[in-house]
Amino acid sequence: MTDQYLTTVLDEAERVAEHHEQVAQSSDNPNHEYLRYAVLRLLEDEADETSVEIPQIDGLTVGYGEDKAMYESWDDDVEWWETVPPQAECTRFRMFYPDKHEAVPRVIVDVMAALGAWRVWTGSAAACGSYDHRERREVHYLWPEGHPVEEVLHERLSGPAEAVAPDGGRTGDVRDRLVVDENPKSQDDLEPRTKRAVAEAMDVSLLSKGGRYEVQSASGNRYEVDVIDKSCTCPDWQQRSPEGGCKHLRRVDHEIKQGRVPRPDGRLPAPSN
Repeated sequence: MTDQYLTTVLDEAERVAEHHEQVAQSSDNPNHEYLRYAVLRLLEDEADETSVEIPQIDGLTVGYGEDKAMYESWDDDVEWWETVPPQAECTRFRMFYPDKHEAVPRVIVDVMAALGAWRVWTGSAAACGSYDHRERREVHYLWPEGHPVEEVLHERLSGPAEAVAPDGGRTGDVRDRLVVDENPKSQDDLEPRTKRAVAEAMDVSLLSKGGRYEVQSASGNRYEVDVIDKSCTCPDWQQRSPEGGCKHLRRVDHEIKQGRVPRPDGRLPAPSN
C-alpha cells in the first residue's frame, strides 16, 4: 500500500503545483512546499480526486511548519523537544485526532511512511493552545528538505510522467527492501524471525533518547524495544529471549540501520543525496 500512497501524494502535489502554486511563492524549495501541502489536503479530505481511497477520520487536523521556527515560538520546556531536538531544514507535521483511537490512525502512518517522514512524538493535545478543550491526541512527524521524493516530483513537473516506484525503499515499506545483504538468494535462508521482521507490517518510532522504541504491529499490539539493553516487552522475548532477538528487536535494528527512524541518541538520519 505504501507505494500506492506515494503515487497518490505525488499526484496531489502535481495538482497543488498547478492550482495552488502560491503556497511556494516565498520558498526556495517549492517541491517541498507542494508535497507538504498535498499531505494536508489528502488527510483533511480536501483533495479533488485520488488514485487510492484515503480513509477519512472525523476530527483529523493537520498542521505543519519549519521545525526550528516552531521551536522558537514555544517554550523550550515543551515535552515535544525532549525526545528529538529541533532540526534545521525540517518540516514538523502535527496531526491531531480524536483520543478514542488507541493508536495513531493507520492512514496517518501509511501516508507519512510514503512521504519518507519519521515519527518523533505522540501525546495528548490537551496543552496545545486552542486545542486544550478538545479531547484529542496528536502525533508529530519530521520530514527533511531535500528528501529524494522531492526529486521525483521535480521530474514529474519538468518532464513526461514516468512510472513511480517507492523512493529507493526509503519511503516506509521494508517489505520492498533486502534486510541482510544485497543477494536476493540469501533471503530464502533467513532465520524465521528475521523473515517475519521484514514481511510483517510494523510501525516503529523512537520513544526516548537512549534507545527506547515503540513497535506497533499490524494487529494493533504495541511493544517497547530497548536496543541498548536488547530487550522487548513482547511475549516471545519475555518467555524465550531468542538468540538474535525477537522480530521486534530485529525490525527496530533494521529501521535504524536503514535510516528510517531516529538513532538511539535522538539524532535523525541524514537525508540521502
